[in-house]
Amino acid sequence: MLAAMSTAPLPPSSQATAVARDRGDACPGSLRLHTADDGALARVRVPGGVLTVPQAEVLADAAVQLGDGELHLTSRGNVQVRGLRDDCGARLAEALDAAGLLPSPGHERTRNIVASPLSGLDGRGVRDVRPWLSALDESLCASGAARALSGRFLFALDDGRGDVAGLGADVTVRAVDDGALLTVGSADEALRVSGDEAARAALLAAEVFLDVLRETGARVWRVDELNLSPGELTHAVGSRLTAAGIGCVPAPNDRTTAEGPPPGVIGSALSVHVPLGRLTSRQWRTVTRVAAEVRSGELRLTPWRGIVVPAPGANAAAAADALARLAGTGLVTDTSSPWLRVGACIGRPGCGRSRSDVRADAAGALADAGRSPLPLYWSGCERRCGHPRGDRIDVVAAPEGGYRIDVVAQGRPARTAALDDPSHLAAALAALTS
Repeated sequence: MLAAMSTAPLPPSSQATAVARDRGDACPGSLRLHTADDGALARVRVPGGVLTVPQAEVLADAAVQLGDGELHLTSRGNVQVRGLRDDCGARLAEALDAAGLLPSPGHERTRNIVASPLSGLDGRGVRDVRPWLSALDESLCASGAARALSGRFLFALDDGRGDVAGLGADVTVRAVDDGALLTVGSADEALRVSGDEAARAALLAAEVFLDVLRETGARVWRVDELNLSPGELTHAVGSRLTAAGIGCVPAPNDRTTAEGPPPGVIGSALSVHVPLGRLTSRQWRTVTRVAAEVRSGELRLTPWRGIVVPAPGANAAAAADALARLAGTGLVTDTSSPWLRVGACIGRPGCGRSRSDVRADAAGALADAGRSPLPLYWSGCERRCGHPRGDRIDVVAAPEGGYRIDVVAQGRPARTAALDDPSHLAAALAALTS
């Protein structure tokens, strides 16, 4: 059965929504595991998505020896290890600590930093953000106040190309020719600061957010959940920066649409997409071997569930050969692949809230995904865990069975269609978008 209807236009996606959290932040980490239906889950924060080859190898060993043998990429460029046994928490923490993946136990859930994954590799962008990344992570782990940030609070460091600046971070730093623009939440106004002070300014902005929570008693996790008038938090951040000796002036917030690296050879880097963000240990180890062979020594996980491997020592033939090896494991290297337009939450059997095995259904309907004018995201319930920002089509498992499909697009009228069987996706999309 297929039905479609039109409703009122959606509000702008940048519109802040004041909320109140009636419980503590239960976001999982490396030390605080989450009990899922398929076993315990650890979420390892990887600031900027940057992993050394030895660190990547430790994660693969942990997945094989302690978990279900797979590694899962998140929409923040972090890694999840699933299917962990109840008694392996200490072993996992010990392995991660030895690999340098737990520099501060008290901050391990707050090290949520995304950074432009191609920064310094393709000749684009205003500046390489790696120094910002190192400085912010170091100062974050040294800040006693920052321990109070929720596991959902997000920093974004954009090299000027506008990729991670569109991810809706709580604090965004974007490189510009004469410094950096600092934005808190979805504020319309940014603060222009010196590039040399960008990382310190970002941390101070987060500490101002925490001050507001203490002063108001607000129980929220994200900047845009605060019940503040537009620009109020930005003004408070500006005052704090000035008091700290950081010059700042108001500037317009240049809104962008997040778009990750396409697969292929890009400048001096290899880029692959990971279908549904799930890698087998074989796929992961192939990526780490390629990273070692091209003498980069690292891999960069992207917020779009992809991997960038810097390849400064690879000529064109070597890069093409390495990309072919990655494609041979099932990773996406073709820009025309429909997998680039499909995402999904974990679904059944991993999540007890899910009403369906959404990953299997998404894979089964992959051929029809190319007919969609917008990316598709499959969710097992209304929480839509891990859904991307921006325009998309949500495919959500319905309580009565089947799915409900919704257009989520700024400036377009909302439309809904019912889908009783994933094999009928093409017809549902046609009715939804006609």
